[in-house]
Amino acid sequence: MKLVLAPMEGLVDEAMRDVLTRVGGIDLCVTEFVRVTSALLPTRTFMRLAPELARGGKTRAGVTVRVQLLGSDPVCLAENAAKAASLGAPGIDLNFGCPAPTVNRHRGGAILLNDPELLFQIVQAVRAAVPAEIPVTAKMRLGYEDKSRALECARALEAGGAQELAVHGRTKVEGYRPPAHWDWIARIRDSVAVPVVANGEVWTLDDYRAIREQSGCDTVMIGRGLVACPDLALRIKRQDSAAPMAWSEMQPWVLDLFLQCRVQSEDGRYPVARTKQWLGQLKRTWPEAGELFERIRRLTTPDEVEPVLRDMLAK
Repeated sequence: MKLVLAPMEGLVDEAMRDVLTRVGGIDLCVTEFVRVTSALLPTRTFMRLAPELARGGKTRAGVTVRVQLLGSDPVCLAENAAKAASLGAPGIDLNFGCPAPTVNRHRGGAILLNDPELLFQIVQAVRAAVPAEIPVTAKMRLGYEDKSRALECARALEAGGAQELAVHGRTKVEGYRPPAHWDWIARIRDSVAVPVVANGEVWTLDDYRAIREQSGCDTVMIGRGLVACPDLALRIKRQDSAAPMAWSEMQPWVLDLFLQCRVQSEDGRYPVARTKQWLGQLKRTWPEAGELFERIRRLTTPDEVEPVLRDMLAK
């Protein structure tokens, strides 16, 4: 049984991966996608989106971080996968699930689920370019507009050489609207021989138990559920039905994320925006997060926000 922190662009960055893996319970992470178009990307691009490469491809807590690539050109993706591997990536993940309209318009993410043959070609090229000891995996949705080609896509990814499939139980058109179709993940699991990771709409311990039962998968990937409740993975591992950690225990992690973002970015607006964004997610679990959000809502600079966060801890 493993728990994977899902890749989510603009939400699960290095700082968030660091905080969530130090809270505990997470076995594996995947980076935000590295957008590949028509060129071999410079080292700085990989290091910006996957700074963990400088630490052997692991977070400070020692959790492995795979590098995710997104694109539609098999040759270019293969070249960049080889580059990521040379920089120390412990695994290469391929994104066939991103629902963002801009990404899809540029032939990336979930739009490729309309072309199983291209899925096969991409995975085959990447697998051939990456050393055998480095796993190549893929993340997919159930389809673009409907689920009619879900099994065909999964088989194409397996045939190309993907060693594991993470399946988000919704189509692109369904976005993130409940429900996630965990029964379809089971159908995919039954149609391929490689391991399948179940993903979608896991917010609680009961959700985790249900997705395991309905999908038949041993490994579960969680995104927004962990961002909104950082100790969920730890409670899942312990099979602990107790309430989430107290808000007083959560507060130092909010300051931690803010300070990391302040160090990592020269843009003073970034740590403020990221903190507000996270509080917006955390208020699903802790009403106090919503109250703190209101206190800093109109503040725009780190020098204004940091004293409020520190004052919160002093009380």
